[in-house]
Amino acid sequence: MFKKLLILAGIVGVAAVVAKRVKSSNDERALWHEATTAPDLR
Repeated sequence: MFKKLLILAGIVGVAAVVAKRVKSSNDERALWHEATTAPDLR
């Protein structure tokens, strides 16, 4: 039983790290997009 909980905790931990990296990557891409697009001066 303890082994199953440990495996589950490891999977949840890995999923959290992956989700954090994906979010960070998306945030950085959005920031670069905003910084490199021409401003809308209408």
